[in-house]
Amino acid sequence: MTVTELHRNITHWQERVDMAAAFRWTARLNMHEGVANHFSLAVNDDGTRFLMNPNQKHFARIKASDLLEIDANDPETLKGPNAPDPTAWGLHGGVHRHCPHARCVMHVHSIFATVLASLADSTLPPIDQNCATFYDRIVVDDGYGGLAFEDEGARCAALLTDPKKKVMVMGNHGVLVIGNSVADTFNRLYYFERAAETYIRALQTGQPLRVLPHEIAEKTAQELEQYPEQDVRHLAELKAILDKEGNSYAT
Repeated sequence: MTVTELHRNITHWQERVDMAAAFRWTARLNMHEGVANHFSLAVNDDGTRFLMNPNQKHFARIKASDLLEIDANDPETLKGPNAPDPTAWGLHGGVHRHCPHARCVMHVHSIFATVLASLADSTLPPIDQNCATFYDRIVVDDGYGGLAFEDEGARCAALLTDPKKKVMVMGNHGVLVIGNSVADTFNRLYYFERAAETYIRALQTGQPLRVLPHEIAEKTAQELEQYPEQDVRHLAELKAILDKEGNSYAT
């Protein structure tokens, strides 16, 4: 089947292509976790139908046509022949059910975000511009309760009620990022990992940190939120690189 035929016969094709590109680039950045971790994207108004990666398929091989379309309100979802990973269903289903503003949800165990999640104090101080991006815009979950089956997913979703806070540092676990599109969410995920790396490496020096004052950190965060089209252009450039390489993500 040609790409044109796929485009004609599979719903939400452009959204699928964007998600597949995000999976491929996450693997390239070594922010994946083998065949674990999940991204999802709501495709209806209330967010209860969403696209998600198939169970236990490596991010580096995911194609647009592979993505599952799931109904968060269907209790039979896990009984089907193409059922998603149970923890993906628990976590992403919970967030999409309870947080309609979370159009896209990306959860990874990337190295530096997970190191941050492993510290007794998992806050991220505004020590540079990337860190300031997330100033007062992070939820820290300090109630890890095991694998993210449905009860744990619902508990995590309850922490994301403030639309301003789009990053959850999942204590003892990893990071979950939400946004209004694949581009918006992937861009946030990428820069959060960069910010976490800067902070962890700064701690490793053992030297005092140069922390921005509240007024400057908040000003910087607002300026970056209003910065035009960086997320869209970021994803477009990644897709352009993949396309030039002849990558199969958009099939």
